[in-house]
Amino acid sequence: MQTRIQTTTNGNPGTAKTGSLSSTDSNWTPPACWYEPAFSPKEIQATVKSWRKVGIFGIGNAVGAILDSYYKHGKYKNYNLDQQGKGMFWAAAINPKRKDDPQANSCDKPPFWVPNNTTPHEPLAVSPKILAEYAYDELPVPETQIEAAPAGKSTVNLPTWVWLDKARFKPVSVTASLPGTGLSATTTATPVALHLDPGTDDAEVHPASGDCPLNEDKSIGTPYTKGSADRTPSCGVTYERSSGGGTYPLRATLTWEINWTSTTGEGDSLPNGTYGDTKDVAVQEIQSVNR
Repeated sequence: MQTRIQTTTNGNPGTAKTGSLSSTDSNWTPPACWYEPAFSPKEIQATVKSWRKVGIFGIGNAVGAILDSYYKHGKYKNYNLDQQGKGMFWAAAINPKRKDDPQANSCDKPPFWVPNNTTPHEPLAVSPKILAEYAYDELPVPETQIEAAPAGKSTVNLPTWVWLDKARFKPVSVTASLPGTGLSATTTATPVALHLDPGTDDAEVHPASGDCPLNEDKSIGTPYTKGSADRTPSCGVTYERSSGGGTYPLRATLTWEINWTSTTGEGDSLPNGTYGDTKDVAVQEIQSVNR
C-alpha cells in the first residue's frame, strides 16, 4: 500500500542539487515498512467487491471468498460496518525508497481493526519515532561542495586551504505527518564536521585526523586570505608529490547531526548521517615560490 504520510521541508538546502544521507551506524536504517490507518469498513467492503469483478480464471471470486471469510464471516463480522467512523483498518505501507529492502516484507499482517484514539499493540505501527525515521530518508542535504584555495592548481608542499560556505551549509529539517491521526514529527539535520581524504598517501591533512570541526560561528575551515600561503590552515591538505598529468580525488564528507521532535512531546537523536563529494585537484611541482 502506498503510504499516506506527507512531508514538508523546512529550511532552504541552499542549492538545487541535493542528496540523501547515509547513516554512520551500519546496523541502523530508516524503516522499510510499517502499519498505518488505511481503510474504513466501507473501503474494505468495496475492496472485496472490486476483487470479485476480476474475471481472469476465477481468481477474483477466489480472492473475494478468502477476504470474506476473514472480514465478513470470520474474525470480523460484515466488514465492521457497524463501526463505521469509530476506527480504521490499519494496513502495511512500504517505504518507497526501501521497497527492495528485505525488511520491506516484514509487515505481512492483513489489515487489522484499530478503534479511534487507540495505539495498536504492534511494534511496527506508525508512531512519532517511525515518522521521524521516515523523515530522515527525506532530508534534502546539499552537495558537499567545498571552497578551496588556490582555485587553480595546488603546489607541492604548499597547503591547499579548504572551507565550507556557511550560508549553504545550515540546518535543514523535514516534517512528516499522517493526516487524520494528529501525529507529526520533525527531523533536523545540522552540519557538525567535515572529513577530508586527499586521495593519495603522499599528502598531509590538516588537522592530522582529517576531521575539520565546527567553528564557534558554525562555519567549518577558514577562508584563504592573501599572504597566508605559508601558514597551516585549520582545514586543508598539503600534497607532497605532483599529480603529474592527472589529478588527485579530494574527498570531502560532511557529517550531519540528526535530532527529532514531535507533536506528542517525544523526541530524541538518530544516528548521524554523512554525505560527500569529490573534487579533482591538480598538483604541480615548481622549483621556487615567491611569496
